[in-house]
Amino acid sequence: MPHPIAMPKPGQFTEECTIVKWLKREGDRVAQGDILFEIETDKANMEVESFFEGTLLKILTPEGGTVPVQTVVAWVGQPGEALPAAPQVEGRSQKAEVSQPKQETKAVAAAVPAVAPQASSLAPQAAQPVVPQRLRISPRAKALAERSVIHPAPIHGTGPGGRIVEKDVRAYLEAKGYAQLKITPTAKAMAAQAQLDVLALRGTGEGGKITVADVQRAVAEQPQALSKMRQVIARRLTQSFTGTPHFFVTVAVDMTDLLAYRAELKAQGRLYSVTDFIALAVTLSLKEFPTVNSSTDGKNVWWHSQVNLGLAVSLDSGLVVPVVHDAGKLTLAELHDRAAALFEKARHGKLLPDEMTGGTFTISNMGMLNVESFTAIINPGEAAILAVSSTTQQPVVRDGKIVVRQMMKITLSSDHRIVDGALAAHFANAIKTKLENIEWWRQLVCCAV
Repeated sequence: MPHPIAMPKPGQFTEECTIVKWLKREGDRVAQGDILFEIETDKANMEVESFFEGTLLKILTPEGGTVPVQTVVAWVGQPGEALPAAPQVEGRSQKAEVSQPKQETKAVAAAVPAVAPQASSLAPQAAQPVVPQRLRISPRAKALAERSVIHPAPIHGTGPGGRIVEKDVRAYLEAKGYAQLKITPTAKAMAAQAQLDVLALRGTGEGGKITVADVQRAVAEQPQALSKMRQVIARRLTQSFTGTPHFFVTVAVDMTDLLAYRAELKAQGRLYSVTDFIALAVTLSLKEFPTVNSSTDGKNVWWHSQVNLGLAVSLDSGLVVPVVHDAGKLTLAELHDRAAALFEKARHGKLLPDEMTGGTFTISNMGMLNVESFTAIINPGEAAILAVSSTTQQPVVRDGKIVVRQMMKITLSSDHRIVDGALAAHFANAIKTKLENIEWWRQLVCCAV
C-alpha cells in the first residue's frame, strides 16, 4: 500500500510551508532516512526525510508550491501500486524571491495523510480580488512596442473599443521624443530582457545616453519579493508593535568591574562572553519578577514556571531567536555552553524547530555593533524584551569626581498591559545591580565550579 508523505509541521505557529526543491524525482528509489525535499518555513530552510522505503510514485506539490502543514505532498510505495483517490493539493505558486543564504535543518515527513482544511459552506463568501483589465492592443502595435522596448499601458487607444493600434504607438513615441533617445544596443537588449520601459530610464552616459550601467541600476531598483522568513518576521512584529502597548525603560550599567573580572577568568582559560553574564543576570531577575516572565492576551495572564530565554541572532536571511529552555536551572558555565551550541547551529542553519519556539523572554544584544542605545519590539507571546547596547568609555561622577567608566545602556520594552512602569524599572535595575556586583559574581562562579 502506498505511503503518504505529508508536509511536516516544523513549529507550533507554522501554518504552511513552501517546497523549495525536490531532491528525488518521480520513479526514484527512496530509502528510509533519504532526503526527499527542502522546505522553506518562517524560520529557516529544512530538509525533509522519508520514513519509508520504496519508490517515489507521485509528487503532488511541485517546487515553489505552498501548502498547509500536514497536507499530502507525495506518495511513496512499490512500482505499479494504485494511489488512493485523495484530493490533490498542488499548492499555490511562489514568485521568485530574493536569494538568501541556504539554511538547512532536518525535519521528518509526516506519515499520516491529511486533507487541507475546507472552508465552511455557511461561512460568508470572501470578497473577490479585482481582476486587472486586459490590455487591448493589436498584434502590430504590440510588436512595435516590444521592438521599441516600451510599456504600451499608458498609450491611449483609438481603435474599436479603445484598442491600441499601431498608429497610436507611433504617435506616443513621437510625443515622448523617442527618436531623440540615446541608448547603446547592449543596454537596449538588456532592458528588453528585463522588461523595462526605456522611456523611464535615465541616461548617465555622454549626452544623456542610456548605458548598460543605467539598465543594471534600474533592474536592481525593481521591487523584489521578501523571503518567507522576512515576510513572517514583518507580519508578526507589526502585529506585536501595533497590538501591544510598548513601554520603555532604560538604565545605564557600569560594566567596568565586570569586564575586568571577565578578563581574569579569560586568563584562567574560562572564556565567557558579556552575553553570558547578561543572560544569567536576566534569568535570575525573571525568577524574582515572575510577571515579566508571563504572557497575556489582554484578558488573561499566563505565568511561566520556567525561564525559556530567547537570544536573538541576526543572519543574512533574517532574525532567528534560539531558545535556552529552563535557563533558570543552569550555571554560568552551563548557560555559556548551551548558548554557544545554539549560536553555532543558528549560523549553520541547523536549529531544530523546538530550539526556536517556547521562549518566555528575549534578549537582543547589539553590543558588538557600536550602538549607543536602541529599543526592541516584543516577540509575540512574551511580556518583555531586553535591548542591550554597546559598552563604551564615558565620563561619570563617582564620589563627587568625574571618572572614566565602561558604561552600557540596557532598555526594557514591556507589554504595558501586565507590566507597569514601576515593575519595569525595578526589573531593569535588578539586572543592573547584579551586573555591577562583582563580589556576588565571584561567589556565584566560585560556588558553581
